Amino acid sequence: MCDAANPIAIEYSDPESADAQALIDALSAALLVLTGDDGRRRAPPDDLRAPSGLFLLARDAQGVAVGCGGLRVLDAAVGEIKRMYAAPGSGAGAVILRRLEEEARVLGLRRLVLSTRRVNERALSFYRRHGYRDAAAYGDYIARAESVCLERSLLP
Repeated sequence: MCDAANPIAIEYSDPESADAQALIDALSAALLVLTGDDGRRRAPPDDLRAPSGLFLLARDAQGVAVGCGGLRVLDAAVGEIKRMYAAPGSGAGAVILRRLEEEARVLGLRRLVLSTRRVNERALSFYRRHGYRDAAAYGDYIARAESVCLERSLLP
């Protein structure tokens, strides 16, 4: 929901909706320039739909989609953040991340993990500002020197 203090509204979405795809396309284009890989193959849309996950859109006060983020359940305790993107200057990134963390808690998850490229200093700085710490590599990211894995406990 949107309010005067926070003009960003969050809603559930299908990761293949038109608004979601426009944001994912912007994310993929930025990643391709920065890293040489658009990141699409590591986040299939079905992984971001119930029952294995969810996908959120952020809208500004005018209803324009300005950010997105997905949550993929890895096991009973751990979820993975996928396809996070916020239009520069929108303020949507922190709002989306906070909501993904809330959704993870509702699902009973105790920890969130994610991976980003080492060269993506903007993303690394963002997640670290929000309490994410370096973590052991997992899954596809094991032995990938270009990847940095981060985690955050959701326990009080």
